[in-house]
Amino acid sequence: MTSKKYRLILFVFLAVAVFAVSGCTQALAEEIIHLPLVGNGETPTLTPSSTATTAPPSTVPATATPTHTPLAVDTPTATPTATGVAAWPTIALTTVANGLASPVDMADPNDGSGRLFVVEQAGRVRILRNGQPDATPLLDITDRVRCCGERGLLGIALPPGFSQKGYFYLNYTTDTAGRLQTRVSRFRLGADTDIADPNSEQIVLAYDQPYNNHNGGGLAFGPDGYLYIGVGDGGSGGDPQNRAQNLGDILGKMLRIDVETDSPTAYTVPPSNPFVGQPNVLSEIWAYGLRNPWRYSFDQQTGDLFIADVGQNAWEEIDFQAAASTGGENYGWRITEGNHCYNPNPCDKTGLVLPVAEYDHTLGQSVTGGFVYRGTAWPALQGIYLYADYVSGRIWGLRPAGSGWENRLLLDSSHNISSFGQDAAGEVYAIDHAGAILRVVVE
Repeated sequence: MTSKKYRLILFVFLAVAVFAVSGCTQALAEEIIHLPLVGNGETPTLTPSSTATTAPPSTVPATATPTHTPLAVDTPTATPTATGVAAWPTIALTTVANGLASPVDMADPNDGSGRLFVVEQAGRVRILRNGQPDATPLLDITDRVRCCGERGLLGIALPPGFSQKGYFYLNYTTDTAGRLQTRVSRFRLGADTDIADPNSEQIVLAYDQPYNNHNGGGLAFGPDGYLYIGVGDGGSGGDPQNRAQNLGDILGKMLRIDVETDSPTAYTVPPSNPFVGQPNVLSEIWAYGLRNPWRYSFDQQTGDLFIADVGQNAWEEIDFQAAASTGGENYGWRITEGNHCYNPNPCDKTGLVLPVAEYDHTLGQSVTGGFVYRGTAWPALQGIYLYADYVSGRIWGLRPAGSGWENRLLLDSSHNISSFGQDAAGEVYAIDHAGAILRVVVE
């Protein structure tokens, strides 16, 4: 064989090798996912379920252990495209505090004290100060909280003007006459603002839970000053009574009520709620079709609402409601799980508001909603919604891109992230159920 033929063969071999390597590099680098924009406040046609009942994710599994599978494309239903938007940041978690007992929520009183309030699932609210929990809790109601698994003291919300009002709201499960019940209650600070009075409880709203799981637990004040309450479908599996689609049932919903009234214990229904005046429909309902909206939050800047709804057997989802929405969205459960038909299958998705992001159970098994970053310490995070998976420890970022969304895995951690927190400055914290508060930073 001539030397020219040897050189030709060598050239072809090298060209094939370079092509193969460059193709692998492109495939590994392409992790940004683009999703169609849905849920811009459309109000679907609403039909109450015929199986009305009276009376939230698998959110915090009692024995879950972080598991890690090989990284994969974040959302299998999207088609990657180039957008020219800012590069995604590389994030990390730095420890702010340790030594907490099963923390599940956090609030910043924004009163100049430098305190953070951390919720412990068994029934305590702890004060975190300079990275250390105070020895004396802000509040201890372990005597009335039924814990644990997906039950317990699950959420906290501070009203606008908290420092002047001196009271806050908690969401917890309890036993009442042998029944499991969810309570949303108001508690007041004492003369010492580091201690709240457990005897000051004013029950605002209470409803029975038919099963021990899917108890919801979130509380958040919206930009409108109303209190939003995330209510799970009541538990068991697959929503056997189809409660989430039943507008006569409180379960499987997002509620919106006015708790800042002159009445010391009750609430009123905002007249702008979407179902006010409709027969056989609960006027407290703001949106429905939710399985277990364990954590949700409002964007501090835009007022948009992000809802992380924990899935059943296959799909976890992030739902979106634009600030301009007038409510009434049907987010699909149990008709759909994520973007996919669940019961019935096949199904009719007409009128449903489908998620803006989803992931399957190769990536995690219990979604934990977070916050849109609006702090100043990390400009590269600005406008990114952060969310995680409790079981796998993965943290994703989600942000608008043109007429849709893009989603990216930002960190594969070893933490059981039960919740996120946001301080008054817009900085975001991850809450490790094992007992730590972790700040999200950019490397």
